[in-house]
Amino acid sequence: MNKTPIFEISLKSTFYRVQLGTGLIAAALCGVSIAAPKPTTATLPYTYYVSGTVKDIPKLTPKAVAPTVLMGGGPDVDSAFRWMIDRAGITSATGGRFVVIRATGTEAYNPYILYSKDSKDKKYTGPLPQQGWVGGEMQGLTSVETLVIPSREAANYDDVINIVSKANAVFIAGGDQADYIRYWKGTRLNETLVSLMKNNVPVGGTSAGLAVLGGFDFAALNGTVTSTEALSNPYNDYMTFDPNPLNSTIRFLTPPALDNTILDSHLDTRDRMGRLITFSNRLIAASGNAGCPGGVLSAPAARGIGFGVETALLVEKDAKTGNFIGTHTTNPAEVRTTPGAIYFVRPSVAPSTCASGKPLTALTVEIKKLVNEGAQFNLTNWAGPTLNESVDVFSGQLTSGAYQY
Repeated sequence: MNKTPIFEISLKSTFYRVQLGTGLIAAALCGVSIAAPKPTTATLPYTYYVSGTVKDIPKLTPKAVAPTVLMGGGPDVDSAFRWMIDRAGITSATGGRFVVIRATGTEAYNPYILYSKDSKDKKYTGPLPQQGWVGGEMQGLTSVETLVIPSREAANYDDVINIVSKANAVFIAGGDQADYIRYWKGTRLNETLVSLMKNNVPVGGTSAGLAVLGGFDFAALNGTVTSTEALSNPYNDYMTFDPNPLNSTIRFLTPPALDNTILDSHLDTRDRMGRLITFSNRLIAASGNAGCPGGVLSAPAARGIGFGVETALLVEKDAKTGNFIGTHTTNPAEVRTTPGAIYFVRPSVAPSTCASGKPLTALTVEIKKLVNEGAQFNLTNWAGPTLNESVDVFSGQLTSGAYQY
């Protein structure tokens, strides 16, 4: 198959169609602007959009260990992207490349991340992911590049790997996490992302992009699942997980802070607390008459984090203690549409009933709630200045908590 993508290069307001081989980025590094292309998908298995000027960026020194953004879906959180750019070590002196990856969708993230509200250089006038603009150019960001990667062929493609490997920050957009697991897991793209994470390149995700950043993932391979369905039968056909089986050591993407953790988004707006509790209980190994068949963890070790929309947790390793700390952030109150809560779920004991075709019974499930901008949670010690309570599940029914989910 032809691996030669075509781009429109803007030189003195004149557009030329040129062909760039596998080293496409290096060939476009003469200070020219690459306009957002309309690739010929008939010849290429991926779609590539660029805003700004692609430059060959010298190796940067990230400002944090394992910087990770976990975002809950809905309106995007502007400050979380600014944090990624900062932690990447990007400055006006260095420049930097921010790469968005997705299996479906458009280039809408490109201008949103790169430009400010008052920028005169915005090229995209379509709908944006949220209300504001990140203004990455003011932090030194020189390009935002979106790759739509809708197949395993695309996830193994030379040019895709070349682009992603040179990213100074990577963000996984929303969509369907089943696509990401089917199309990307076990590919060269997967290997490249793991390598970037090991080198402390900031990685983030929202909604489906968040879902695949846990040590264990709700895979949604047979579609989504409601809280009622999950609680009434923890092994129903929609309860698909990755890795499968859970004891497999071959995982997709796992930042070190989230090794024993499963993540969920849109928690408040889609009433997902019940299913997050079920997800976390499913991770607990069977022992005697308790636990879940196929589980791999002890009760205190299994963890879940649920995110309200328009909310993000900024995770990095504390240099002094070695603990992983998450900082709550959301959009300013004047534009925010939701409270922006984050919930930390941990079963205190193994569930007494967790079997196929039977409703879940799990007692003393610990839930901690983080709501304030700038508040921090210690993911290593599972502690922070949060609201706390314990809830029970009796025969698939979740007891009412002291606060609303």
